[in-house]
Amino acid sequence: MGFLDAFKVRSALGKHQKGNSEQAFLEYEKLYAEGIISASYMLPYSSMLLRRGGSENGEKAKIVLVKAQKAADLSLDRRQQLLVNYSIACHVLGDREKAISTLEAAHNKYSCGLIYQTLGYLYTLYGEKEKALAYNTEALEYDEVDSVVLDNMGQMYYLLFNDKEKAKPYFEKAHTIKPSQIDTLYFLSRYDIENGDTKAAIEKLTAALDGVFSPLNHKSRAEIEEELNKLKAGK
Repeated sequence: MGFLDAFKVRSALGKHQKGNSEQAFLEYEKLYAEGIISASYMLPYSSMLLRRGGSENGEKAKIVLVKAQKAADLSLDRRQQLLVNYSIACHVLGDREKAISTLEAAHNKYSCGLIYQTLGYLYTLYGEKEKALAYNTEALEYDEVDSVVLDNMGQMYYLLFNDKEKAKPYFEKAHTIKPSQIDTLYFLSRYDIENGDTKAAIEKLTAALDGVFSPLNHKSRAEIEEELNKLKAGK
């Protein structure tokens, strides 16, 4: 990659880091159209495509990630992110088997927190009860203060084992570590509603809307907005 191309990549990444995501996305699009191969921008570009949703963006993200495998700057950390993003793209496109197998193979080669987080979540999402229990327990042993892993444990007990009492401490610990975590806020609001504390539930759902949603969130932004409006209306 030449000096000018490197400058354009840095410029796009700088805009993204400063919160100007729309302009960064446009510059990523242009870099990709020009055939510039660099994992430094292709990985966040693929993430943005996935966050936009839809099969067209999912397919494009997969193509971007396949090309990114040839990038000279594809470090180990970036390769792990690439495989996670590829798995999410497969999930978005409805290919559950590929989404799981990609991460299972990645775990065997590059065990890391990001893979523990994503694969543990997918096992629960797809109803793989025994795999979810074994893997999320292993993930918690790997890092007992990982807020995503703690949330995964909570969701697993809440959704797969129907054990809300056992799930709650995991959500509470995850919330203490990362108060802005969208899914944790959503599930804690379930307990507020059950306890008749609508005000607390509204506060948590409002806070959740400040987050950046992904295809792996339990509820979409639109779904949380809809529920929030109903709670405010007293329904």
